[in-house]
Order: sequence, then structure tokens, then C-alpha cells
Amino acid sequence: MRQRIVTAVLALLVLLVVLFVVAPIATRIAIGGLMLVGAWEWSGFLGTSGIATRIVYVALIGAMLVAASLAPANYTELLLMVSMVWWLAALIWTFFFPTPIPTVIRWFSGAIVLVPLFVALMFLYDIEPSILLFALLIVWVADSGAYFAGKNFGRVKLAPRISPGKTWEGVIGGLAAVVLLVVGGSFWIDTNLSVFVPFCLAVAAVSIVGDLTVSMFKRTAGVKDSGTLFPGHGGVLDRIDSVSAAAPLFALGLSWSGLR
Repeated sequence: MRQRIVTAVLALLVLLVVLFVVAPIATRIAIGGLMLVGAWEWSGFLGTSGIATRIVYVALIGAMLVAASLAPANYTELLLMVSMVWWLAALIWTFFFPTPIPTVIRWFSGAIVLVPLFVALMFLYDIEPSILLFALLIVWVADSGAYFAGKNFGRVKLAPRISPGKTWEGVIGGLAAVVLLVVGGSFWIDTNLSVFVPFCLAVAAVSIVGDLTVSMFKRTAGVKDSGTLFPGHGGVLDRIDSVSAAAPLFALGLSWSGLR
């Protein structure tokens, strides 16, 4: 636990520097670089140990990130909408796991997870860095609330064939923590709670789908963690799995709900 806390604090400090201190171009490069590390980790799910194949995969994801960042603004919303269709399909998929995952699906899934995530993060950052930070905070609070509630009260398994440690009590605890976050934040942020609370709860709920979906690929590949970049936490995918589903919904919802 001590190692996890130290790693989390250091990662948060680096994130704050990236979001609020360095130049915007440096922020884009840093977040893009993080996506490429995630692509490298995802290439470990492809069913091949060949370094050349993994490098090709990372290069393909990199090219997609560049193309997405240069695309007209109207394509951003379209990509985010496609991403949400994917996460809806992934939710349905979780009910049928374990199922074989064809190689082509493994290749495609990494792109539909990482590219829209990059677009959503940059979209939120361009609105305001604090907005991006708040979106991340929703996921972190939901995850922390779920951990402590599940550890102390967890009885009913959420998805035992995918992630045996997760429980419905943990889900409820995570969502309750998000409500406290949003209500507490309303003292500093002028917003309509009747809209903002359900919106943030939806973001927190879909973050669980992201977590479970990446876990399906890890289980299929026979690995516990996607990498070792963050001591005590695993790899990049282990840290952004929930965010990969939550960020696109948060970005879309800001416009659709009139909260932006």
C-alpha cells in the first residue's frame, strides 16, 4: 500500500505539471506519448511475442493519433460517438465472457480504446485543463470509493469471470463517493446539480465498463498487469482503462447536456 501511495502522489504531481505548467504542445506530446506506451502494452494482447509486430502496432496507433489530432473539429464528435457505441458493445460483451477474441478484434480494439481516449483528453484540455482534471477526478474517486466499500462490505460479485475482486457493494460505494465529490464541488462550481449529478454518475458507471473490458483482454492474454511502469499499480493500461471509457462520455456530455 505504501508503494501504491507514493507512486500515486508522484504521478499526480507529474500530471499537474503537464496540465498546468508546461506549454500546450508539450502537454499534447506527453499525453500522446502515454498513449503510445499504452499501445505497446496492448500489443502484448495480440497473441504474438514478435518485437517487429509490436513495433508496427505502436506505429499504426501513432499514425492514427496524428491523423485524429489533425482532423476537422466535426470529426472529433463523430469519433467520440463511435467510441461510445464500442463501449456499449463492450458492456454487452462482458455478460458473455469468457469468449475467444480473434486477432483482428484485438488489433481493432486497441485503436478504438486509445485513439478516442487521446481525442477526448485533448478536447477537454483545450476547453480548460481543470475540466480535464475534474473528469479524471471522477474516475479516481469512483475507483477509490469502490475499493474501500468493496473491501469492507463486498459480498455480491460484479463480474467474477472477469474481475473476481469487484463487487456490487463496491460499485455502490464508488457512485456514492462521486455524488459527494460533485455536491462538494458545487460550492466552488456554479452548476445545475439536477443535471450534473446524474451526468457524473453516468461517467463513473461507464468507467467500470472500461476497467472490465481491458481486464477481459488481460485475462485472455494470461497477464495480471499490462506493464510495470507504475510500481504498485501496473502499467499504463492499468491506470487508464477506466478513463478510456469515461473521458469520451464526459467530453460528449459537456456539449449535449449544456454544461459546457
